[in-house]
Amino acid sequence: MAIQRLEKDFDTSFFVRDHVHKQLHITPTGKQFAVHVDVILNELKIAHQEINQAESSSIRFGLPPIIGNYYFPPLTPLLMREGLLSHLETSEHGSKEILKMLKHGNLDMALLGSLNPLKEVGLKTTELAEYPFKIIVSKHHPLATKKEIDFATLKNERFIVPDTEFFHEQAFKQISHLAHFRPQVIYRTADIHVIKTMVAENLGIAYLTSLAITPEDNIHSLNVTSPLKQSFRLSAVTRSTELLTAPKQKLWDLLTTKKE
Repeated sequence: MAIQRLEKDFDTSFFVRDHVHKQLHITPTGKQFAVHVDVILNELKIAHQEINQAESSSIRFGLPPIIGNYYFPPLTPLLMREGLLSHLETSEHGSKEILKMLKHGNLDMALLGSLNPLKEVGLKTTELAEYPFKIIVSKHHPLATKKEIDFATLKNERFIVPDTEFFHEQAFKQISHLAHFRPQVIYRTADIHVIKTMVAENLGIAYLTSLAITPEDNIHSLNVTSPLKQSFRLSAVTRSTELLTAPKQKLWDLLTTKKE
């Protein structure tokens, strides 16, 4: 009866009823309605989560590993002084997984990496910094005498790359495609420190964001001039529907005023 009332309200049929075979077949308008129902149910789920969190002082915070290792640590003294560090319930995953968790209401706020400006329906984003991708080589590598490089000239090099959870993988595929060659990948790992150590030992070269490159790494970095200049864009993100509690608003303000 409920379905029939909906069909009457929308002046359409969501199902074709086969009384002979006692079967229902969904119509095109029924399929369209089902899409909207899924959206509504997801919004209701998120609403429940946001309301449950409204009285909580905790902040479910998403932090991808590369951002957690190289961007976030200098912020921790400030967060400690402001009394925010103890409120954080941190989830560490790749940016793609963090974005999904945020959309589904499983996180309140996150720092995310992306190749392009992050514009997602239902999310409030503020870009904080942009870090160019660079080629890193051992100080004993022939390329260590250069300051910049055309990626297309690297087709005979051996690459050490981050695994598929990083946006590095997407960036690497894009630039390799534009350079018209398939790189020789000798090793993949989620550990950026391992990649830099292997590069320092001259076991291969890597394509990394400058965010993850430090003076202590004992490696040489080169700017990429062609065929594409890519950057790792770092953004603070929350859902646009969530009314931030005082601790969450304070964290958001601190993160977004620390733009580089």
